[in-house]
Amino acid sequence: MKAEFTAIIERAPEGGYWAICPEIPGANGQGETVDEAKNSLRGAIELILEDRRADILRGLPDDIIREKVIIG
Repeated sequence: MKAEFTAIIERAPEGGYWAICPEIPGANGQGETVDEAKNSLRGAIELILEDRRADILRGLPDDIIREKVIIG
């Protein structure tokens, strides 16, 4: 899946950086550098979206129609 999200990155008081994604509640990351914080955030976003998708699909009937919708 390819998508674009916002990363809000700020310096952490104890050193390094914190990153959050306002579009995905609960998605946050941290790292010693900005790139590490972004990569950590990317991993958190992927895990949250994978979990949400699996949760929604669990228990659906076998005869559902499943199609992709592309935005952008």
